[in-house]
Amino acid sequence: MLKTSASPAVSREETALASARLRAQRRQRDRVANFFAYAVLIVIALIMLYPFYWTLITSVEPTGNIYSAKLLPSGVSLKNYREVFSGTTVPFWRLILNSVVICTLGVTLTVTLAALAAYPLAKMRFPGRDLIFYAILMLMVLPNEAGLIVNYITTVKLGFLRQENPILNVLAQYAAVVMPGIASIVGLFLLRQAYLGVPTELIEAARIDGAKELTIWRRIMLPLALPTIVAFAILEFVAYWNSFLWARIVLRDKELMPLSAGLLELSGNFSTNSRAVMAGAVITVLPILVIFAFGQRYFMKGIEGAVKG
Repeated sequence: MLKTSASPAVSREETALASARLRAQRRQRDRVANFFAYAVLIVIALIMLYPFYWTLITSVEPTGNIYSAKLLPSGVSLKNYREVFSGTTVPFWRLILNSVVICTLGVTLTVTLAALAAYPLAKMRFPGRDLIFYAILMLMVLPNEAGLIVNYITTVKLGFLRQENPILNVLAQYAAVVMPGIASIVGLFLLRQAYLGVPTELIEAARIDGAKELTIWRRIMLPLALPTIVAFAILEFVAYWNSFLWARIVLRDKELMPLSAGLLELSGNFSTNSRAVMAGAVITVLPILVIFAFGQRYFMKGIEGAVKG
């Protein structure tokens, strides 16, 4: 009787010990796997961060070989930044103002248009809705450079580059930089996916109560899709802030160029202050880092919601 009564207890203890060993082995495997995963991610991060680090240390060097790989600067000086901020070579503060104006107009118009266009493609029923959406998506296979000639001809035909009034000329050239990019296929896709995640019952209830479609869009869709809208706004801010090729093509007045395009003037025909160019590149990147740092939570949440939707 004693043996039979002790046997279940011994069996339970052996089972518990075996389970504990399995859990310990599993934790050990997880730690090893996490170690290798983080090691790979750290190596990738270092490879991606080194160009920016190289640009930073080159921008603070007074002298030395600019084309050599380095881990530490040969010296530290702020004269390159003083040259950029002084405005002797390029009108730096005017370029900053141009970028702010272009980003404000571009982000506002692009986000508004994408938010409006995505609503009927997600929540309204009409013939050919899916066909229209997939036809728009097909345009994503074309590179941006494919539309440069068409966009330039359209810009000229609309008169953006032929305004005699000085004020209208400035506004028209700003619009010439912004207008070709306000119809964003990526934004349309992201916001449509976010709208699809909104329960249809909410929209039907609002329609039964007599709400118009614009009211439903403004009071229901926008608040629920706000993280995705913020994420898309950050992406568009980065795109407009880094406007370079199209701005160089379409703008006649160099004083109206955005920062990324205007800093090219630091590279002259006969001489180039490469370290000043690096200093300008660092200054250009800083606002993007600040915006992403403050909006990172919304950015990740918005992208995740759009993918799930």
